[in-house]
Amino acid sequence: MNGPIIRHVDVAEEEFPGGATYRTLVGDDAGSTPVRCGIQTSPPGYATPNHSHPYVEIVTVLEGTGEAWIDGLDGTAEIGPGMTMVFPPNTAHGFRVIGDTPLVTHGVHSSSDRIVEIKD
Repeated sequence: MNGPIIRHVDVAEEEFPGGATYRTLVGDDAGSTPVRCGIQTSPPGYATPNHSHPYVEIVTVLEGTGEAWIDGLDGTAEIGPGMTMVFPPNTAHGFRVIGDTPLVTHGVHSSSDRIVEIKD
């Protein structure tokens, strides 16, 4: 765990393929917490692959706009600040950034490990 009070700018950024960055705020490779959460900043045009997790993932949009998809729902839904997505375990989902500003999200993985399973 990083500590009881965490300054986001003090946390190292991890770069994802496609140019998004992720700061792990809570959680570590030792599994010292029951959850892992962080801030992801995704540039305009970025899209996640269709993927799932073996646990619930909760994502809240802080800045920017995008569209999200989830297996079992028709089409896509526009997402923006003040919106939260709850992705059930083992359910394929993803999002892409729309517009010309980055999409900033806060994600909570209900697991000490961040496990991503890419789908076709």
